[in-house]
This record gives sequence, structure tokens and C-alpha cells, in this order.
Amino acid sequence: MTSSMGRARRLMVMGTGSDVGKSLVVAGLCRAYARRGLEVAPFKAQNMSNNAAVTADGGEIGRAQALQARAAKTPLLTDMNPVLLKPETDVDAQVIVTGKVLGRYSASAYQRLKPSLRAAVVASLDRLSGDRDLVLIEGAGCGAERYLRPQDISNMGLAEAADLPVLLLGDESRGGVTASAIGAHQLWTETERARVAGILVNKFRGDPAVFAPAANDIEAETGWPVLGLIRWSEAVRALPPEDSLALEKRTKGGTGLVVAVPQIPRISNFDDLDPLAAEPGVEVSWIRPGTPLPADADVVLLPGSKNTRAALDALRKEGWDIDIRAHHRRGGRVVGICAGFQMLGNVVRDPDGIEGPAGETPGLGLLDIATTIGPQKRLVAIDASEEISGTRVTGYEMHMGTTEGPGLVRPWLRLDGRPEGAVSPDGRIMGGYLHGLFSADAFRSHWISEMGGAASRHQYEEAVEAALDAFAGELEQDLDLDALLGLAR
Repeated sequence: MTSSMGRARRLMVMGTGSDVGKSLVVAGLCRAYARRGLEVAPFKAQNMSNNAAVTADGGEIGRAQALQARAAKTPLLTDMNPVLLKPETDVDAQVIVTGKVLGRYSASAYQRLKPSLRAAVVASLDRLSGDRDLVLIEGAGCGAERYLRPQDISNMGLAEAADLPVLLLGDESRGGVTASAIGAHQLWTETERARVAGILVNKFRGDPAVFAPAANDIEAETGWPVLGLIRWSEAVRALPPEDSLALEKRTKGGTGLVVAVPQIPRISNFDDLDPLAAEPGVEVSWIRPGTPLPADADVVLLPGSKNTRAALDALRKEGWDIDIRAHHRRGGRVVGICAGFQMLGNVVRDPDGIEGPAGETPGLGLLDIATTIGPQKRLVAIDASEEISGTRVTGYEMHMGTTEGPGLVRPWLRLDGRPEGAVSPDGRIMGGYLHGLFSADAFRSHWISEMGGAASRHQYEEAVEAALDAFAGELEQDLDLDALLGLAR
């Protein structure tokens, strides 16, 4: 299918591999061009991530595109990420198309499905292009994987369908930029090579003159010019990571209140914890499998997961269920968010096999509630007065379970009069479905104080905005943004 472009110019950032920084570079470019007064939108045809956000039009997209939309200062729309894959097992994923659940597919079944999604992808891109000045498109993984090319809807397959110019992005901190650029050139066809307007080198440290021979080799072998070296940026440390691979690199934040977080399988929306980790008086400690939960933790926090019953099985396999009960007996607090909230109850039922084999799994029995996983996904953006704390909270609900039981008579939150979540009779176990609530500075300070910690005056959302502006400023210095804009068409 061929695109019928609207008025926007379009430019694609494709990677020499996964995790080379495509998402953040696109976010930085979105902010840089938005600061110049352009109407900008991000786009990624296919994203694989269990981190998602609710859109203004009532669907969901990957958190990376949500951050890019924020950088572009534009509302979140499902067209920014028309295909979202949310892994549920090593071989199965929930497939979401234009914001709505299509179904659960194995990896092989999804490869057969992909070509039929190309029309929806191009249509989303065209709608975004209709009333903007610039659309910045992020590729997926490595753009030169030949074995994926026949079904491709997110790299060269999309570039050819939508007639896109391409910037190839490599990561100098990993080494191998020259080899990966020349390798991509060898793997692509002549028409595919012709789409590449140049190379950007990300995470560069040192003297640019030292890289000059590599730039000369790349241009001599491929004909593609090196259009800029993007410095190693400290500013991006304040920005949320895209996927759970980044958990291995997360710092723990400050010292003081210790929040232990079991690293459960298929973890989702783990950026819920970033505002806590940014607090100087809070240490967020991610506990890897094979490690017991620390006895000195003040709070054990169970995060979201794409497969609640599998997460419960993992807790028991690691002995973390025993650690959690011992922690509670010692007077510690336990908090659950979304799937973590479901795990705190008596049972999680999945009669239709929505998240895996049909059946039910006993919960931790710490709240008198029960959850049934069903086919309808609740997607709701929240901006409400939280009456128990006397603060305002923002966030979103994103789940497929319905929770019932006597424990709900003691809600954790009360949002504009609506009860949300549950608290145990002793007040030390609490949970609910609201993602993102720790981003609200006043609520976060209240919660930290309630947990016995020392709240600060850290302004999390302001820090994210400052980081986006700082990174955009660095890109202004490192790249010729006028020349890059001239490459878009």
C-alpha cells in the first residue's frame, strides 16, 4: 500500500540495532522542533513494550511514544503507535491495533498477521500528517534484519510504503558503529540504500576528531554522510526508560525510606516508580530473581504485570511470598499497583484464558478481595481530587480484571468521591489500579510521610520537562537541525 501524505514533512530515525537510543533521540528532536514553533508529532508503527499510556482518544500506546508526544507538546493519540505488542509469555503477546486489543498471538502467528496490518499503519501515519508540520518516525529494533524484511511494517517496509527518508542511528558507546553501518548497507537493496540520507552517531564521548577516520570509512563504503555526533547526555537520566531491559541499569535513588520491588515476570508500567526513585529520601531497590527481599525494607511494592497469575507463581518460586508475609509481621508496609493489587487478594481467576491457560491461582491473601480476568480492558485517564490525602492526583487505569470483595469497603483512595483500591484493617497493606499516581508531587509527599519517610520538595514533572529541554538544547548544538529538517519530505 502506498501512502498519500498530508501536509507534514516526515523523517524516519532507524537503528543499527535495539537500544541504540532511537526513542530518546526522537523525543529530543520532537522538543527541539516544537521549541522552534513547529507542530510536531511522533510515530512508531510497532512497539513491543508492557509500558503503556492511555491516549486522549481512549486507547493505549507505548510509553516511549507518550514521552515523545509530551516532548512535542501535543496530546497522546492512538495513531502515534498503531501496533503495540505487550508480551505475556516468552512466545505470546497481546496485540493492540489503533489502541484496542485485537487478541493474543504467538510469535509465529503474529508474523503471519503483520502484512495485514500495514494498511492500518500507513493510515495512522497519514492521519497524523494531515494537520502538522513535521512527523518524526521511530523504527523498531535493527532496521537491517533481512529475515524480518518480508513481513516488515516498521522499518524499511514502512519507509517504502510511505516514501520516507531515513536517518540511520548507531550507538558509539557500544562500539561497532562502522561495522553496523557498513553491514546494513550490504544487507539492504539498492532502493533501500537510496532512502538513507545519512548517519547519526549517538552517545559519543571524547574528541570528535578521533572519530573522523571512522566517518570517512563509512562514507567511502556506503555513500552515506555522517551528519552528526550526539554527545553522551546526562540530561536523559531524568527521563523514563522504555522497557524492562533498562531495569538492569536503574539507579536506586536516594537513601532513607527503603522500597523493595520484586522484579516479577512481564513487569509493566515500571516507570510508576521513577518519581519515588528521584526522591532524595527514598531508596527504590529492584530485587532480582534469586535474591531474597531485604529484611530492612520499609515497604514492599508489587508493580504491574502483563500476566498476574504467572507473577504469583514467580513470587512463590522465589520464596518472595514468604518474605512478604514476614515483612508484614515485622510491621512493614505492602503496596500493590494494578496486577500487584490483584496479587494481594485471595484469588485471581482467568476462566477464559485471557492471559494464559484458563484457571485460577491463589493470591497472597493479604486483602479480602478476589479478581476475575475478563475480555474487556478498562482504559481511563484520571485527573481527580484525592480526598483522603487532600491532594490532587493524575494517572490512568489500564487493566482487564474486575476486583470484588469485602476488602473494598476500606478504599486506599477516594477520587472525586469514587472509592479506589483497598486498605487492610491494620492500615499496612494497600493497593489499587491507578498507574502514575506517584508523579503527583503533593500525593507522593503525603504517601512518603505516611510510610514513615522524609518527603522532599522535589518537583518530578518539572524535572522531566527540564530534562527534555536540556536534551533538545544539546541536540541543537550537536546537529544541524535546519539541514535535518531539509531532509524531511
